[in-house]
Amino acid sequence: MTTTLTLAAGKVAVLASEHAVEADARRALSPEVVQALVNAGFARHSVPVAQGGAEASFSELLAALVEVGKGCASASWCGLTLASSGRIASFLPAEGREEIWDLGADTPLASALPPAGRAVRVPGGWELSGRWAFVSGIDFAEWALVCVLTKREDEVEPLFCALRRDEYRIDDTWFTLGMRGTGSRTVVVDGVFVPDRRTCAQRDVVAGRNGEAAPAGRGVPVRGAMPPLFVAPALGAALAALTVWAGELRAKKRDGLPVPRHPGLREVLARSSAELDAARLVVERASAVADAGQVSEDDVVRAARDATLAADLVRAAVNRLVRQGGTSVQTDGHPLQRAWRDVNGALSHAMLRPEFSAAPFTERAYWPVG
Repeated sequence: MTTTLTLAAGKVAVLASEHAVEADARRALSPEVVQALVNAGFARHSVPVAQGGAEASFSELLAALVEVGKGCASASWCGLTLASSGRIASFLPAEGREEIWDLGADTPLASALPPAGRAVRVPGGWELSGRWAFVSGIDFAEWALVCVLTKREDEVEPLFCALRRDEYRIDDTWFTLGMRGTGSRTVVVDGVFVPDRRTCAQRDVVAGRNGEAAPAGRGVPVRGAMPPLFVAPALGAALAALTVWAGELRAKKRDGLPVPRHPGLREVLARSSAELDAARLVVERASAVADAGQVSEDDVVRAARDATLAADLVRAAVNRLVRQGGTSVQTDGHPLQRAWRDVNGALSHAMLRPEFSAAPFTERAYWPVG
């Protein structure tokens, strides 16, 4: 399916590829790439139509992320951050949504998913303090959505709170092996008041429900929609790496044979290509199911299981290419080396860890507990 976003994503991929080495070195995307992501429609993709957004499909987003990932995995990840943060913000009360998108649906947002920090109840809202690490795209965000544990009458509840850019500071803590260009630094908050209109319960976001309005994504639970999308940047990077690997080795010899005639390397190319095709098929199916609107619990646990499988397939393909690529692909600046770092970095995300998807799936499909 070719859409406005996927067409624009191809142009973003070209630009992001030109700046990928710079992003890796600076540990941040260039302003030109950030603007291209916003102009393409990633920020508005999940924003409700009532706020001027696209409220568009998961399948369209998946395809666009894979395309951008071919140019730069970090740029693709930041595109995912823009879209997913917009989806979280769509669960805020109407007044909060209007405040965030007062200047338009293309306002860039960032989000911190794991609960951290401390919140104290005060009249009309909460007073926040704390540190939230690994917030991708925070350098260029106008708002940050952080998750904090709150307590009301002995009940602990994780709450998302939206903060303006002038209400937090950024600590440069992002020094990693891969995905360096995401600039996933730390948000620091010291005693900031957040009104209730800028808060929403994490449980509502996770379950895909909202008492006021149908949020972007048609009420799909997080586990039924997001895990396949988290595979997309790495899948795009791996597809590009496959092309680089095949092109560079085409004119070489191995064991006295031209590479295109070497049986072992033919097998490497065919197997790696098949693994990436299979990974794409399973995440595309999961996104299509999420878009259908009637997502069962069976669909939810299968989507998480399939995303984990896709991540394993992508990781295996890239690791094999690097292992069989020779010493040259391991040098600094080589696109295959960067792809290897980015793929392994991106796919280490908690949402793609098998221990988190295996239990819900097996208990639902085969071994019910209790």
